[in-house]
Amino acid sequence: MAERSNYQNRIIRNYYQNREGIAVQRIQELVTELYLSEGKKREKAWESLANHLAKLEVPQSQIDHLVEQDNPELVAKLINRIVGES
Repeated sequence: MAERSNYQNRIIRNYYQNREGIAVQRIQELVTELYLSEGKKREKAWESLANHLAKLEVPQSQIDHLVEQDNPELVAKLINRIVGES
């Protein structure tokens, strides 16, 4: 396996430094998608949302509650609280 260049190492390092911001942005996009989708697409969005919330270290019990409630507004409030703490 070839070694990575300095440029590639910098890209990887920046990704991991900004991983939280990337997850928050994706969650915000998924909340919008939840408002607009139905059926299988909505289920897929909830699965993806749960994965991104786990990356932000949201407790699994809270994630399960949000998915069970199936209310995008609750997720939006949680994200506003997370962004406000940062």
